[in-house]
Amino acid sequence: MHSSVSRRAFLAGSATAVSSARVLGANDRIRLGLIGCGGRGSHLMRMVQQAGGAEFAAVCDAWDVRRAQAADRIGAPVASIADYRALLDRQDIDGVIVATLDHWHSAMTVDALRAGKDVFVEKPMTSLPRQGHEIVKASRDTGKLVQVGVQQRSLAHFVEAKQRFFDSGLIGRVHMVRTVWNANSGYLTPVPPGMEKKPEGLDWDACLGWLPKIPWDPKRYFNRFAYWDFATGGQTGGLFVHMVDVVHWYLGISKPVSAVALGGIYQHHDGRDTPDNVNLILDYPEKLNVTFEATITDLIPKESAEIVFFGSGGRLNIFRYGYRFLPAGAKGAEEITAGPSSETAHMANWLECMRSRRTPNANAVDGHYAAMACHIGNQAYLDKARVTWRKEWDL
Repeated sequence: MHSSVSRRAFLAGSATAVSSARVLGANDRIRLGLIGCGGRGSHLMRMVQQAGGAEFAAVCDAWDVRRAQAADRIGAPVASIADYRALLDRQDIDGVIVATLDHWHSAMTVDALRAGKDVFVEKPMTSLPRQGHEIVKASRDTGKLVQVGVQQRSLAHFVEAKQRFFDSGLIGRVHMVRTVWNANSGYLTPVPPGMEKKPEGLDWDACLGWLPKIPWDPKRYFNRFAYWDFATGGQTGGLFVHMVDVVHWYLGISKPVSAVALGGIYQHHDGRDTPDNVNLILDYPEKLNVTFEATITDLIPKESAEIVFFGSGGRLNIFRYGYRFLPAGAKGAEEITAGPSSETAHMANWLECMRSRRTPNANAVDGHYAAMACHIGNQAYLDKARVTWRKEWDL
């Protein structure tokens, strides 16, 4: 985030030719490759197994231990590959899951699309603003699909709430949305004992990729959300992206006019450079303010994450726990509630779209604008100034 990267450096090693892809029949099992076998990659692997209808042909990671662990969890013979380009060269793979460090998301997604693979990429889709244009172009050029890992778009209670309160008009005019995410202990992940020295089977240069070469840093590797280069602003790119994507989806909007931000490293002086406390305000042309507040000071999980839509017809509180709607006006009006739903649905949607060729629930355009809301907020935080939307960020 602090340094720019040349287009040549960013695209170095990028595949350019689209491979001949298999045509999937109704009964064919989809064959997948997993790139990034850490905690998130392992979780998405379980989502595939729960969704059914697909199998893994190969796993890829810069650390041999994580490759072996992933292969063991799959429970069937798979190729174990260190270099993701070799995985993309395989003609028996229909789609890939990209669950790596943030700065690798876009390059691997573009390479996979141009290698003829459909892609499920973790959020945020991009770590720099211009990368969204490259992904969208690659998807359009190749006809290959992108699903971004903002799973709320597929969760049943989120879909129900959109239809019930927004599509119906019941919520009325919304001029303010408050988003909150506190108590995420994953942003304080300690270095495991014995990892002060880099494991022999871990390719640190491959982890860094196009970033400047630095010595092995176990804190960066295991607590990546604390660092700008490995994560897109920390709590903004890791958390706010989920919430602002819901706002865009529910209200049919895509880009803010401007952003302001305040925050800093107030408590965890552990070498991190992303804020442990942050507040953003995004101003949208639809006469709407969207706020984001996050802290890793308060680690009480109860009621720690929520999106609140303030409408002229009522108030909707929603997140993964379910939702609660309070109608405006009448005293003691009936409260409408719903419980949580299965996260597997988002992976199932991608797999179904690989067969039907329909657009996934969270496509590359959605991914670009959700990430851009984080990028403009991050820039406001770094500049300590109001940042306005630039025409070059439009798709």
